[in-house]
Amino acid sequence: MKKFILFLNVLLFSAAVSAQPASWNSRGVGGGGALFSPSINPANTQELYVACDMSELFHSTDFGASWGQVHFSELQASHDSKVCFTATANLLYCVDYANDLSIPVKSTDGGLTWSALAGNPDNNEWTYSVNVDYNNPQRVILSYYGELFISQDGGNTFNSFHTALNNGAGVTVGGVFFDGNLIFVGTNDGLLVSSNGGTTWTTDNSTGIPNGQQIWSFAAGKSGNTTRLLCLTGNSADIYVGLVGSDYYNFMQGIYTMDWGSNTWTPRMPANGNDFPMFVGMAGNNITTMYAGGSNSNGYPHVLQSTNAGVTWTPVFNTASNQNISTGWSGQGGDRGWGYGECIFGMAVAANDANTVAFGDFGFIHVTNNGGVNWRQAYTDIADQHPAGANTPPGDNYHSIGIENTTCWQVHWMDVNNAFACYSDIRGMRSTDGGSSWSFNYTGLNANSTYRIAQHPSNGTIYAATSNIHDMYQSTRLQDAILDGTDNEGKILYSTNNGQTWQLLHNFGHPVFWIVLDPNNANRAYASVIHYNGGNGIGGVYRCDDLQNLGSSTWTLLADPPRTQKHPASLVVLNDGKLIATFSGRRTSAGAFTNSSGTFIYDPAGNSWTDVSDPGMYYWTKDVVIDPNDAQQNTWYVGVYSGWGGPPNGLGGLYKTTNRGQSWTRINALDRVASCTFNPNNPNEIYVTTEQNGLWMSSNINATTPTFSAVSSYPFRQPERVFFNPYNLADVWVTSFGNGMKMGSVVPNSILNAAAAEQVLHVYPNPVNDVCTIVTAAGTSIRITDLNGKVVLQEKAEGPVVQLSLSGFAPGVYFIQAGTSHARVVKK
Repeated sequence: MKKFILFLNVLLFSAAVSAQPASWNSRGVGGGGALFSPSINPANTQELYVACDMSELFHSTDFGASWGQVHFSELQASHDSKVCFTATANLLYCVDYANDLSIPVKSTDGGLTWSALAGNPDNNEWTYSVNVDYNNPQRVILSYYGELFISQDGGNTFNSFHTALNNGAGVTVGGVFFDGNLIFVGTNDGLLVSSNGGTTWTTDNSTGIPNGQQIWSFAAGKSGNTTRLLCLTGNSADIYVGLVGSDYYNFMQGIYTMDWGSNTWTPRMPANGNDFPMFVGMAGNNITTMYAGGSNSNGYPHVLQSTNAGVTWTPVFNTASNQNISTGWSGQGGDRGWGYGECIFGMAVAANDANTVAFGDFGFIHVTNNGGVNWRQAYTDIADQHPAGANTPPGDNYHSIGIENTTCWQVHWMDVNNAFACYSDIRGMRSTDGGSSWSFNYTGLNANSTYRIAQHPSNGTIYAATSNIHDMYQSTRLQDAILDGTDNEGKILYSTNNGQTWQLLHNFGHPVFWIVLDPNNANRAYASVIHYNGGNGIGGVYRCDDLQNLGSSTWTLLADPPRTQKHPASLVVLNDGKLIATFSGRRTSAGAFTNSSGTFIYDPAGNSWTDVSDPGMYYWTKDVVIDPNDAQQNTWYVGVYSGWGGPPNGLGGLYKTTNRGQSWTRINALDRVASCTFNPNNPNEIYVTTEQNGLWMSSNINATTPTFSAVSSYPFRQPERVFFNPYNLADVWVTSFGNGMKMGSVVPNSILNAAAAEQVLHVYPNPVNDVCTIVTAAGTSIRITDLNGKVVLQEKAEGPVVQLSLSGFAPGVYFIQAGTSHARVVKK
């Protein structure tokens, strides 16, 4: 019998503590989600903001080489969250979408903190735009759906100055230009002009724009005594408040310029079948250089430039062979083509530099500082980007620079180097260096979303649950009209080489949300499949008893648990072979929640279900998590979302049972809790994820009434799940609904003192096959846990040498704790 020896030093430790991660580092490839309303600081064109509809307001001070984000507790962004810079140092304005509202806000400390404008006419009315006079930042214009307001005192008071002419369309603001007391507002109701600083207003009656066309996008500039206006028009019937750049096809009717005082708009670009601009832009100090951005007949992001005031236009974002674009992972030939970005959602031209431009699209942000001669991606590390003029190579590795704006459901480590992360929209990504860099270097997985990975404990095969329907079990993915259609990527895939190649295990034709393997039976697995179809669908929990047959394995639909309507969610198999399943929410076509959700036990011996739900779980249940420190597995935690519209209201929170669901206690009442995770370094510490309230933790979860506090360092509102790297338990990873992955470091519950800080435990060689030998002090408590935190061996050292047999253990990763020291072993 082979013996591999682990020498474990006796070290000095300080008292036990708990600590939140002080900071978080983004991990991933960058981009992948829609980016709106970029803005560039005129005083420092290296400073750039861009908003995301997943609530982030991203901030860069090096023109997109790296990004931070505004903490969600200060501001939550969306389509119209354009940051307005001002000549007053650190004074900024924006639109905040927190609490399902949209209100104007300002910051006086350079964007660190934000507060609502005191004079906002109605905090219950949606704000669609804020525009500010850079040189006179007390002058603020905001728009509601049907009314425009102006403030002369920094937002303390407002006066109405225009009401929409068409209540059906509302009043759209395409842009504002401030020139001292002369103010221009381009709207679908015409060009609104004030010559006295906003005290009185008129609608300009200049000619040249045909009847039936209205201004959608507007910009202007001034040089000497000439003020030149630029606008893009669409059909009146096509313009409405809330329109976004993805409605580009045949939208533009024309581009026009006018020198103020001439009273005539001059057509500069007619509509055609190849170019579909949606936005125009120009610098405030340059009246000859102009830009128009949108999409084209290929469905690619498209930017046109004129250097002669609109007389002629030239494409300057040249996607053919990435002619003048330094690309990241998207580009011709890349992991995603230009069709992924598709169209521009917002374009910024620096107010004092016509050469500096940025735009966001369906997935990415690109920038230029030489007038479009060259562009570069601004979503992944510059060191990883590819030179212009050549196809983007697929399968490369990328490092995050902080602009992560896609949904990540899970990160799973196959071994110390290989990991796979499950995403929506960008399918999933793979790392071969322990999570430092990530790639799309895999084949066979083509679904929009990968929801869950499970790994076979003996042969290492990994299994993935996939679907073409993203955002599963969020509020927009609970109704039959979306979930009951055929899903060609509703599959379970498998990989025998750490996710590099994937093969079909089973095609259900409907979304697969979860897969779990039975630790008691190497050939048994369960899967959650979604399909209601009026009660006649094929959705529910499926069982497989011949997983070893892979592509020819048989999957059997179990009977529906009581009350449920074929929306299964998370699955856990207990050590005794019983299955715990949650069923998530379902809403009728009218939007009402059905009482079909909850927590259920399946007994394979009797092929029967038992409903063990608390009544609070009846409408919108999320994950079930088993306490890894309870050897009997009687202690469970279940996350619940509050619904709306009557019975589902106010039910959200984290529920706990210590008797397998016979009774429950709601131990916190956070409005919507998704999941929780125990810190494997500390059995008293748990992390809790929420929909709107960020990441929370408790350091006394085993108390009768545990207390919870926000992890204030985590900046995003909707973490989904928390994972500890099994090969480095100090690393905690948080996946999220729209902010990718972030990694922080936690201090174990015992900290090495300074004298012992360099002493690190290792096992050589690794993996361990049968026996490991520990040298330690007599009386030391020794504990071995598996990847899930389950205690598989616990004893005290009777002498200085302890031999631990692993011959009865299933192959896998195990953690050895001797006293307050830790080591990891892998058994083949």
